Amino acid sequence: MALADALGKAAANAVKSLGADVTIRYVSAGTYNTTTGLSAETTADTSVKGVVEAITRSEVNDLVQATDKRLIVAASDLDTAPGTKDRVVIESVVYQIIQVLTNEQDNTAITHEMVLRG
Repeated sequence: MALADALGKAAANAVKSLGADVTIRYVSAGTYNTTTGLSAETTADTSVKGVVEAITRSEVNDLVQATDKRLIVAASDLDTAPGTKDRVVIESVVYQIIQVLTNEQDNTAITHEMVLRG
């Protein structure tokens, strides 16, 4: 567990020093409107530091496109890991989360890497 704690602290420090402000927008289903047939959604925003980078050509496949971006955040900065139903806001641009990869050590989340599409 000591290694996981040390890696978590190192990741958090690196992201804080290199990252920029981003907002993770957690989305949950709200009430269902029987008249319109639509469900409202409820959102909760969490501001964190994150490192944004471009997707490399070798990573492009059926799921990941060349215009997508990668966002890395420290897992210790979030209470809950984001999912593909959630969104990310960077400089007032809302991105859809396409994929989430959680890097772990001893079953402890260290970072969350998200592929974003705007």
